[in-house]
Amino acid sequence: MSNSSHGGTTRAILYAFLANGGIALAKTWAAWLTGSGSMLAEAIHSYADTGNQVLLYLGLKQSSRPPDAEHPLGYGKLSYFWSFIVALMLFSLGGLFSIYEGLHKFNNPEPLTELWVAIAVLGAAIVLETFSLMGCLREIRVIKGERPFRLWLKHTRSSELMVVLGEDVAALIGLSLALFFLSLAALTGNSMFDAIGSMCIGAILIVISILLTMRMRSLLVGRSADPLIQEAITEIIRHDDDIEEVFNAITLQFGPDTLLAAKIRLKSGIDIDTAVADINNLERRLKEEIPGLKWCFIEPDVDD
Repeated sequence: MSNSSHGGTTRAILYAFLANGGIALAKTWAAWLTGSGSMLAEAIHSYADTGNQVLLYLGLKQSSRPPDAEHPLGYGKLSYFWSFIVALMLFSLGGLFSIYEGLHKFNNPEPLTELWVAIAVLGAAIVLETFSLMGCLREIRVIKGERPFRLWLKHTRSSELMVVLGEDVAALIGLSLALFFLSLAALTGNSMFDAIGSMCIGAILIVISILLTMRMRSLLVGRSADPLIQEAITEIIRHDDDIEEVFNAITLQFGPDTLLAAKIRLKSGIDIDTAVADINNLERRLKEEIPGLKWCFIEPDVDD
């Protein structure tokens, strides 16, 4: 992750933090005033999201710590760890609590009051959450370049942006559901619609958190670099005049940093001093042209 993309991720986290913090306070007031389970579920969801942004920022900062004797490849994967924790919190604090609150209100219905306040707060929250999502998408557009959004989403290794995007989408769906079911409750006078809305919100949060958790798991286990980075590395190596063949090139992603290990066949007749100089020049050129390529190990050989 280049410095510019690192800054873009930080901005996306900040947008989400400010939006969720303000929304959480407004929802809490509305939940207290109306007694709405859907609104309380949404308030808890927003508080969880606000805390999640702090954890994502913590992971982003910790992943930038330099390597040391105990961690020679650095701390890049800490960003994946904290993103994994955030996905679990979205499941537990957001999804499970919303379902619990919905079931409680369904089995023990209570009259709802001042629903116009809740509906107004939800409308304002949708506007704020939309701005947060637009900010996240703006940073994604800068990073993905000309690549279609679908391919970026499939191949990106930016765990923080994935989580912020997932949270924003979940929040907008949840807000829309809460607004819909609370409107039904206001029109019909039946508080059961409020309880159903809370359970639906919980189900959406659980689905999105499971998808995020699965994605974070693949990054924690160890995943290669983005395919575009792999292609760029292969092209640079193949076009080196002193290289006859590339046997294999392996990449691993460590948060913002990439590791490369490649085995190559040099052209015959090259003496050892020239071979060492050629490999050093190749490693230097790779690091200059590939953003985020921090470790580069090139091994000359005669067969794979």
